[in-house]
Amino acid sequence: MGAENGASPARKRSVAAVVVTYNRKELLLECLDCLAAQDLGGLGDAYELSVIVVDNASTDGTQEALAPLVASGRLVYHNTGENLGGAGGFNFGMRVAVEAGYDFVWVMDDDCMAHSDTLRELLLAGEGLDGDYGYLTSVCLWTDGNPCTMNRQRHPLHTTIEDFTPELQPCTLASFVSLFVPADVIAELGLPIKDFFIWTDDWEFTRRVSRVHPCYVVGTSVVTHKCKVNGAGNIALDSGERIGRFRLAYRNDIVLYRDEGLAGYAYVIARDLNHLARIVLEAKGRKLERARAVVGGTLEGLRFHPQIEYVRRPEK
Repeated sequence: MGAENGASPARKRSVAAVVVTYNRKELLLECLDCLAAQDLGGLGDAYELSVIVVDNASTDGTQEALAPLVASGRLVYHNTGENLGGAGGFNFGMRVAVEAGYDFVWVMDDDCMAHSDTLRELLLAGEGLDGDYGYLTSVCLWTDGNPCTMNRQRHPLHTTIEDFTPELQPCTLASFVSLFVPADVIAELGLPIKDFFIWTDDWEFTRRVSRVHPCYVVGTSVVTHKCKVNGAGNIALDSGERIGRFRLAYRNDIVLYRDEGLAGYAYVIARDLNHLARIVLEAKGRKLERARAVVGGTLEGLRFHPQIEYVRRPEK
């Protein structure tokens, strides 16, 4: 029966785009413009998009810049009150979205620029799979149109995906630069680990999901990542400003790989030895400090057992 016969129209399924930001006001505003330009085509009758901005206590006027958008109802704004890092920000935002009753959560950094059909292609893929997936992830390009190195997905665990031409291909690890997750999956398997602060939070979360559910890269869904350089982090070649952050990465990686058993530990040992050798051969300075970050972070990770937090969806 149609609405004209007294039946209520079908409820649109709700998508919350969760954008985490910290002191990158101009990039954030561009990201939000891209979200406002999403064209769902015929799917607009079945889905609706809302935007949640999680501000890690920016000091660059972000809150003031967003005030007109908040007042007009274009987005929901949350200031965390302190810098929780990317991990804490995504934990915060995904919790807010699930508790608010959204059906899907679409997460991204503030320098992620969705193309006009990015969300539509994710939704079409999800419908083609009849909802049988843990997450869907977009192809991530850099500003020159080449794949963004730091955001290339992996499948299987230690193999970086090189070919993004398939419309749909399995995925084991993915970044939080355009990750689309059903709220039911988040409620089932928990939130990203906020105690990571930065790095590995996305890989640990997506690996947690891919152990339980099939997950996919959607080759027709594309975003542009406006990061400064197209390259993955390299402790041997880094300028030295982020050595402390690298220590967190090595610590957090232990949490990710310990659940792979002996194979996971073997991978970490081999990788760390490779990185130490590269520090000796390639680093231009502060070699001992870099090596300490690798070894110290790894040893700290052996003692690091952060808790996974869970969130409940509202009763229907």
